[in-house]
Amino acid sequence: MTKNTVAAGGESLLAKKRRARKINKVLGEFYPYAHPELDFRNPFELLVATVLSAQTTDVRVNQITPALFARYPGPREMAQAELPDLEAIIQPTGFFRAKARNLVALATRLVDEYDGKVPPSVEELITLAGVGRKTANVVLGNAFGIPGITVDTHFGRLARRFEWTTSDDPVVVEREVGELVERKEWTQLSHRVVFHGRRVCHSRKPACGACVVAHWCPSYGMGETDPVKAAKLLKYELAPGQEELREAYLAAVEDPAEIRMASQRALLAESAS
Repeated sequence: MTKNTVAAGGESLLAKKRRARKINKVLGEFYPYAHPELDFRNPFELLVATVLSAQTTDVRVNQITPALFARYPGPREMAQAELPDLEAIIQPTGFFRAKARNLVALATRLVDEYDGKVPPSVEELITLAGVGRKTANVVLGNAFGIPGITVDTHFGRLARRFEWTTSDDPVVVEREVGELVERKEWTQLSHRVVFHGRRVCHSRKPACGACVVAHWCPSYGMGETDPVKAAKLLKYELAPGQEELREAYLAAVEDPAEIRMASQRALLAESAS
């Protein structure tokens, strides 16, 4: 299916739903190990890590959260944090002063109003400092098992390239994509699309010739279509020379986070040597 094929027929809502569900299915088969790439052990840790991930990478957040949670293991400890001490730990994530204020404020609310527990609803979560719908859906989907669509920059970009939506408004994107895919699939769809955006469908140079959903993508051709050249654009476990990492992921679909963390530790050790 090419861009002209999709556009020429004036795709119906039913056809768009079928295409969206096919893309989700194929991405699920290709990334059976898709998972949240922030390290966490409980809802509070995921909430904090997601707040910290704004304007930085998950890898950078994962580098500082072990020290952060060793110092402040829960809302009560973080609510009592001295801002300079908290800022010093989270400084590598950027915008650390604003983030530190938000973390202390949200931890204080959790202690004062929720007995130190993270509330399991979008409506309550978005009232916390530094928490928007994206963060709320990350926490609900991955810490509570409540389906949600996480619209970050990668998801929004691919949703528009797939022509699931034309909007830049995350709330609109969430609603319109949610109408195309079954609710039970929302959380995993988010992981799969974000994985694909980080590895294949890049913002500037999408690797169209190495894309497993190219056949159903209206935007096919906006990037490199030659398979050999496109393969050189792939990242992470799909990058040339990373076949063993990809195999390790495929062999550990029940616990892919362990593989990812080991890979990140190896990269850090290599860069430090």
